[in-house]
Amino acid sequence: MSYSRADRKGAHRANYERNKKRIFATQNTCGICGHQVDFSLKTPHPMSATIDHIIPVAKYGHPSDIDNLQLAHWTCNRQKSDKIFKQGHETKQQVIGNRNLPQSMNWMEYNSNQTNKKQENKKTVIRIRRKIK
Repeated sequence: MSYSRADRKGAHRANYERNKKRIFATQNTCGICGHQVDFSLKTPHPMSATIDHIIPVAKYGHPSDIDNLQLAHWTCNRQKSDKIFKQGHETKQQVIGNRNLPQSMNWMEYNSNQTNKKQENKKTVIRIRRKIK
């Protein structure tokens, strides 16, 4: 008997593809190792971008829910396999966020209280445009 995953065929396929595009557009850090993902690398390359199920489908994780999907390197995803990591144990370095941040300041040393004092004297406008298909 052949087993077919719901995110590869069936009702969840369209939602999975939609959420995959959304994750590729908004995230740039591997959710497993915490390093940057290079989108110019294509699928056979071990460091290419792929989607990882945080709770694997084999362990009854939802196949297409965006809260169960994260960006990952192909190699990291293969090494994780169908394991479930506790929060914070899967990353080698601290991941602040999984979004594309403007490179205008060092976000690792960001402190909202410190920046509020600076913003009283100076106003900065940052505009970010993204298309989500």
